[in-house]
Amino acid sequence: MKYRMRKPSIKKSISARTTGRIKRAAKRAINPMYGKKGMGYIRDPKRAVRNAVYKRTTFGIGDLFK
Repeated sequence: MKYRMRKPSIKKSISARTTGRIKRAAKRAINPMYGKKGMGYIRDPKRAVRNAVYKRTTFGIGDLFK
């Protein structure tokens, strides 16, 4: 597991900012469980735990300037 700064990706950053409110609203209308807290642990517990550890042990450029 990493214990360092995440590699910045401009492509992913732009994608995250442009995936808009309309797209999320459409997904929520189709799937009422979309975006609910704790759904990752139900769908794939191993992946959810790995992602939680990764989030706590790495940091990004934005975290340096807060």
